[in-house]
Amino acid sequence: MDVAMPVRRWRATGKPQRTELYVRWSLYAVSLVQPLATLGMLGGAARNEADPAVLRIAAVGTVVAAALNAALFKVALPAYLGRRPRPTGWLVVSGLITYGIAFAVLLLAPALDRQGQPSFGVGIAVITTTFWVAAASLALRIREAAVVGVAAIALTGVPLVLAGLPGSSTAGALTGAAIGALAAATTCRCSAWTAAVVWELDSAREAQARLAVAEERLRFSRDLHDVLGRNLTTMALKSELAVQLSKRGRPEAVDQMTEVQRIAQESHREVRELVRGYREADLPAEVAGARSVLRAADVECETDFAMEPGTLPPRVQSVLGWVVREATTNVLRHSEAGHCAIRLRVRGGAAVLEVENDGVPLVPSPRPADGAGGHGLSGLRERLAPHGGVLDLPAVAAGSFRLTATLPLTDPAPEAPTR
Repeated sequence: MDVAMPVRRWRATGKPQRTELYVRWSLYAVSLVQPLATLGMLGGAARNEADPAVLRIAAVGTVVAAALNAALFKVALPAYLGRRPRPTGWLVVSGLITYGIAFAVLLLAPALDRQGQPSFGVGIAVITTTFWVAAASLALRIREAAVVGVAAIALTGVPLVLAGLPGSSTAGALTGAAIGALAAATTCRCSAWTAAVVWELDSAREAQARLAVAEERLRFSRDLHDVLGRNLTTMALKSELAVQLSKRGRPEAVDQMTEVQRIAQESHREVRELVRGYREADLPAEVAGARSVLRAADVECETDFAMEPGTLPPRVQSVLGWVVREATTNVLRHSEAGHCAIRLRVRGGAAVLEVENDGVPLVPSPRPADGAGGHGLSGLRERLAPHGGVLDLPAVAAGSFRLTATLPLTDPAPEAPTR
């Protein structure tokens, strides 16, 4: 068995999944506290020569009640997060069994011990009520949980009175149960609320990314419409006019078609300029945009430049701007980074850009031996190659990722033709 597998799975999950997993096991831990809280109580009763059979029933009953609470937590958390209907059936069944256990212990054990103090049966009834109310509160709305909690605590007082417990002791036991149930229920609901908020933040982040993409598409389509709309309308009208003139044998039809040809060539040129302007990247603008986007995603962005990016040749700025854009996209999409560093240096007549971030999940599948990444990294290599640039993914510490782009400041000399 691979001991590191749970660690890898943990690191491979996102923040919402980690938060929910933490909350889920915290709730299970709350259920585990219930039998642990009764161990000392049952040990003290055994020293006072309590009936061993009743002690065994109380111990087994406490474990069963804790298991029912854990099962209720398991189905109540997804219901709280809106993934399934409220577990009303589980709530009723666990409540009946839990109170059946508590009442049975109260009926089998005397209300007062030999010193005239409340017996262990009273303590078990109070603890059972407290933890069941905490588990039930997660499966109900706040008002419903308050009503059910008050009713459950009041119902617990009935067997206490029937068992012969004095009124003052009964009031004290119920008050303790109410305070404990309120504290436990508040803790459970606040933990579940934290998980719900993290999921909502993650959904909002995804929605923001989709909106940004949609906005960019709308901008490009609007620019394309502005460029082609008028020209295409003019070409359609002139073509129709040329057809009519041609039918009448008028020589002006040739002039109209010549004009249509000119407009088509002009449209082609404008579209190429539009696409070129859309695909070109400006390094200072990309760095500023990356810093803004990363900070909005709660990622600390550090920049370390040996020279001002704007002083580099325009060709170098354009290519490295794409590197910054793609690297920022990778940080947001493929990591849970908390820190990102962008460094720019000049070494041996070449600009060297490094982008390094943490928060990289350690997935079980190893990275390809050649270090090839996704389509984005392949596209960057294709952009760098015509200018003599290279893209490297050097080995770094576990959980980190570094991308290094090296680009000559001058265009490489063309190769001499072979003869």
